[in-house]
Amino acid sequence: MRQFQEPFLPNHCYHVFNRAVGSEKMFREADNYHYFSLKMQQYILPVADIFCYNFLPNHFHLFVRIKPAAEIELIFNKLKPQELRRKYEGNRSAFISEQFGNWCNAYTKAFNKKYDRKGKLFMDSLNRKLIHTDDYFSKIIHYIHANAVQHGISSEIKDWRYSSFIELSHPGTTWLAKESVWERFGGLEGFLDFHNQPIRRK
Repeated sequence: MRQFQEPFLPNHCYHVFNRAVGSEKMFREADNYHYFSLKMQQYILPVADIFCYNFLPNHFHLFVRIKPAAEIELIFNKLKPQELRRKYEGNRSAFISEQFGNWCNAYTKAFNKKYDRKGKLFMDSLNRKLIHTDDYFSKIIHYIHANAVQHGISSEIKDWRYSSFIELSHPGTTWLAKESVWERFGGLEGFLDFHNQPIRRK
């Protein structure tokens, strides 16, 4: 198995990431970030709970938990016509992977049309790493939110508009799995305290 290519399995958590090809930028203006988020909600929320994300000019990070097998089966039956289901016989991981691929492909098509561009925008393989410990769960959320600071794009986590940090920092309804995130940090205060730790810049 290639590095960072674990199969997507129900009830498992993954750090998902990818970058633009060559020196390309995935996002050229604010509307791009918003559209990428809308497509993420459209394609990923049916198959996974989203804990956090960060969109940078040339790459992105996402932390998700794949939904239980019964829920995956329901959405599979809803989205796939009967005549196409044999392709996925005994392999729902391929269906889940396809949802992630559809997200990036839908964005690429819109991006190329808007900027009169041709060809692929993302690297060929969507990377994912299985996250299986509570300690790593907390660290990966901080890592994702701190990414803009690490790359010198923002001076503080809270200053970067295109991550989930601000939305996770306040009460209120959201499509993010906010309560699950807060629970891992012992509540909102613990979540904020953990994000106040020093950040190593690259």
